[in-house]
Amino acid sequence: MKITGQTLIDMGYQPGRWFGEALEHANRHQLEGDALKSYLDSVAQTTIEPHEQPLPYHCNIEAETEEEASNVEAVHRHMQELMKTPTLLEGAVMPDACPAGGKGSIPVGGVVAAKNAIHPAMHSADICCSVMMTSFGHVDPKKVLDAAHKVTHFGGGGRKSGGFEPSKELTDRMLGNYFLRDEKSQFLAKSHLGTQGDGNHFLFVGQSEQTGETIMVTHHGSRGLGAYLYKKGMAMAESFRREISPKTLARNAWIPYDEEHGKHYWEALQLVREWTKQNHNVLHETTCRRLKVNHTLRFWNEHNFVFKKGDVFYHAKGATPLTDEYVPDSYEGLRLIPLNMSEPVLIVKGEATATNMGFAPHGAGRNVSRSQHIRSKEGRSLQEVFAEETAGLDVRFYSGNIDLSELPSAYKNAEAVQRQMQQFGLGEVVDRVIPYGSIMAGDWQKDAPWRRKKRKK
Repeated sequence: MKITGQTLIDMGYQPGRWFGEALEHANRHQLEGDALKSYLDSVAQTTIEPHEQPLPYHCNIEAETEEEASNVEAVHRHMQELMKTPTLLEGAVMPDACPAGGKGSIPVGGVVAAKNAIHPAMHSADICCSVMMTSFGHVDPKKVLDAAHKVTHFGGGGRKSGGFEPSKELTDRMLGNYFLRDEKSQFLAKSHLGTQGDGNHFLFVGQSEQTGETIMVTHHGSRGLGAYLYKKGMAMAESFRREISPKTLARNAWIPYDEEHGKHYWEALQLVREWTKQNHNVLHETTCRRLKVNHTLRFWNEHNFVFKKGDVFYHAKGATPLTDEYVPDSYEGLRLIPLNMSEPVLIVKGEATATNMGFAPHGAGRNVSRSQHIRSKEGRSLQEVFAEETAGLDVRFYSGNIDLSELPSAYKNAEAVQRQMQQFGLGEVVDRVIPYGSIMAGDWQKDAPWRRKKRKK
């Protein structure tokens, strides 16, 4: 009698990928009775249970105000649930930590190490969010900001007219990857090159405190290309979760690295990293050409990514890697940590300690949500708040509309973050880029076509 999947289900086994190989073996060897059961017990997929109690994690954050206390308490609630995820080995939170997402999701400013597992939600849709700096020498910062404004592109979607092309070598490698070879990925890789998106992404110009040279810093991730890979990664992780760990929270699903799809996904992450670096580079190189100057220094680092050491994957959701083993293209161990548009960008160096897992903060973080912050400014005009918080700076919103949720007061106290960096051994500041001005998307949806159409009605 032929053994089918229903036979195995009737015997009490849970369906899974292992059914195919088991059925082929059982039918080929005509197993039955005790021999069949013994074989099935030896190959049946077992499920992995979440930890009953959360694993401990390193706490590199202190509340200095009532508002911060509420934020830190929320961070701990999320970490307590997160650290029940069965793949995790270790975790840490940074001074800029704040909750993001539902119960048990990794906070911004969180780092976790997972055994043989890549968790897409722990790098989020903004894969490889990163910062790059270029020093232009002793050039007028206004000239740099003006030139860069003509080069960059903020807001939703890509460039309508194109203008930039990913390298052929990178395109060919993407076409060979299971997750990136489809037509939509190729379209996004081309149309979003040279764009910076919205939210907290920025183009910042300032001057080195040490040398006086003018420096430009860009901040963005992998745009639509990364968001589309994330969507595919989450779907793949969920298919594994349902089979191997159904009690794990859906948002903490993972792709096992020892599976073929795990290796394809890891490769896709590296390709998206390369694309993101090219995206920074085209903005910096084109600005150099417009100014007709050669740069004196350029380096970059990601702060929202997954890093691999052996079979352990370090997921940094908004945390800056300090050690060079995490950053293969590191320049003399230097890293960039931006704070807010009115504060310097920090240039830091550092190393792994027993409590930092080899990471530092990625910025100043938030104590309250965007909407809460906007409500706190009710009764004052946008222009009034903008003028007060950006006095002395050349701050521009690409869309022409002020985004209140990105002004300095929306972020944590920058001095407190720097104090806690020193207190917890999270990198040493070796230079600061003193702000001249910056460009952000602003409220680009205010004048979006669908809103203009609605207002006309």
